[in-house]
Amino acid sequence: MIIRSYRDLEVWQRALDLAIRTHRMSARLPRFERFELGSQLRRAATSVPANIAEGHGRFYRGDYLHHLSNARGSLMELETHLYIVERLDYIGTTELTPLRDRSDHVSRMISRLAMRLRR
Repeated sequence: MIIRSYRDLEVWQRALDLAIRTHRMSARLPRFERFELGSQLRRAATSVPANIAEGHGRFYRGDYLHHLSNARGSLMELETHLYIVERLDYIGTTELTPLRDRSDHVSRMISRLAMRLRR
C-alpha cells in the first residue's frame, strides 16, 4: 500500500478511533467531572492522532520522530486518566479495559513506525 497522506496510516486510523471512543466514554462521567477530568481525557486522546498527522507532515525525519514521541506521551497520559476514572469508580474496569487495550496497541504501532523511521 502506498502512503500518500497521514490518513492512509493504519496507526493514525486506530488512534483516531481511540480518540472517538474516549470522547464517547467521557460523556458518561459524572457531570462535575466532565469539564475537568473529561477535558483532560479528551485532549490527551485527541493529541495522539493529531501528533501522528503533524509528524507525517514534517519535512525532516527527526521532526516526525519527535511528534511520534509526543503521541506516545499523550497515550501514557490517557492511560493514567483512565486509571483515575476507574479508581474513582466512575466507570468500571470491564468498560475501560478495551480502551486501555486499544491504547496499548496504538502505542506498539507508534513504536514500530518510529523504529522503521530510525533505519
